[in-house]
Amino acid sequence: MVNAYVVVILSLSFLFLIHCLLFRRRGRSNGAQLPPSPPAIPFFGHLHLIENPLHAALSQLAERHGPVFSLRLGSRSAVVVSSPECARECLTENDVCFANRPRFPSQLPVSFDGTSLGNSNFGPHWRSLRRIASVHFLSAQRVGGMSGVISDEVRAMARRMYRAASVSPGGAARVQLKRRLFELSLSVLMEAVAQTKTTRQEADGTDADTDMSVEAQEYKHVLDELNPLLGAANLWDYLPALRWFDVFGTKRKIMTAVNKRNAFVRRLIDTERQRLDDDDDDGSSNGAKKSMISELLTLQKTEPEVYTDTVIMTLCTSLFTAGTDSTSTTIEWAMSLLLNHPKILKKAQAEIDSYVGNSRLIAAEDMPHLIYLQCIISETLRLYPVLPLLIPHESSGDCRVGGYDVPSGTMLLVNIVAVHRDPSVWKDAETFRPERFEDGMRDDGLLVMMPFGMGRRKCPGETLGLRVVGLALGTLIHCFDWERVDGVDVSMAEGGGLSMSKVVPLEAMCKPRDTMGDALGKLF
Repeated sequence: MVNAYVVVILSLSFLFLIHCLLFRRRGRSNGAQLPPSPPAIPFFGHLHLIENPLHAALSQLAERHGPVFSLRLGSRSAVVVSSPECARECLTENDVCFANRPRFPSQLPVSFDGTSLGNSNFGPHWRSLRRIASVHFLSAQRVGGMSGVISDEVRAMARRMYRAASVSPGGAARVQLKRRLFELSLSVLMEAVAQTKTTRQEADGTDADTDMSVEAQEYKHVLDELNPLLGAANLWDYLPALRWFDVFGTKRKIMTAVNKRNAFVRRLIDTERQRLDDDDDDGSSNGAKKSMISELLTLQKTEPEVYTDTVIMTLCTSLFTAGTDSTSTTIEWAMSLLLNHPKILKKAQAEIDSYVGNSRLIAAEDMPHLIYLQCIISETLRLYPVLPLLIPHESSGDCRVGGYDVPSGTMLLVNIVAVHRDPSVWKDAETFRPERFEDGMRDDGLLVMMPFGMGRRKCPGETLGLRVVGLALGTLIHCFDWERVDGVDVSMAEGGGLSMSKVVPLEAMCKPRDTMGDALGKLF
């Protein structure tokens, strides 16, 4: 049996090599000027060059081959851009050409067979989803209306942290921020999407201080199962022959995690549908403000062919996936940077004290006036964008990038980290220096910030994400003094995967500020 497998693999490798040689010859014969490429090996192409973190490996290749180079990742062709000029060229001048998404077999079940907002190709279906999301989920009016929900959840987090510190030796608690921040992000979305508060209580009915809510644990467990199985880590997205064997049970693991995720969201939808039916029966709706799901279910009654259960599931799932881990990760990176730069942390506290004072907590209307806090967020997103390569794009036709020909069907990877740390554009590019944004960002065609992407596939949740990040980070800075555990520098090691997570989750010593004692006491 083993020998048979070896024969099959060798035969497939031989056929694939012939295909690559013929393809390469055909590419040369039409006179195309393709981007430069590192030496490849048969069958695998350049997969042997893929290392974690991927953006760092691609930056090293860009140093040798230039800001535009091509890779062959098994059966897939890819082009990597690493300069601000070329990134802008791809996402503005060639925006329509690169508006599609590559179809990865591992992500099809995750993305409802490639029909989710983030994974669907450019066309009528995507435009419909984008319109629904922009109008009913992520409009400026909807996000503005969520400010109260965000503030309530941020204050609940501050209250739990204050209580935990109050019962700790020396009045300071050792906190793992990622867990609390993930719960905060999920709680905001649970309340906004389904008007469902997370259950986080101990047996005596008081708020627990030591762990996440049941819902947050459930959803985080699903994401922890899915993330390692997606992206470059899954070789059978690039080597089709491996799908025949799947000796590691990758497909089964993906389907198990996806079923758990879908069951989680389906429960929310079913609960909202029952609530609507009950309101209709007793006439008790009274024009009350509806959750996002309730609003879509109401529209479903008049336009069932547009607002299908699958569409509602797809949009809710996209919002939960994009809005939980990304928001909490950004705040975690920001706090890690501030703990390693205590003078910047003190400067941020001084700004908030000067404008907000110490008798109350930060509110949404304060954010436009806290310029230095906004600079810290911008500098964090410059150095540690949540999606260091964005979501991959794919060309729908032939185009030119950086003077090179890019054939149709080529996957595009935009190395945002390289763009944001280009030393020819950014002074002290590797240094955390929020002051660089104090006079406003210069936009002369060279200096670009694109942590949420650019063009028509830009992340539509930017406004909501920044609102949560600003209020949460500002509250943590305003209400507490922070110290590194045992005085040791916080590790800034970057993990692999689709998002830029920390290898070592941030732990820090949290102590309520003496000047904020009265304001924190009012939270109970």
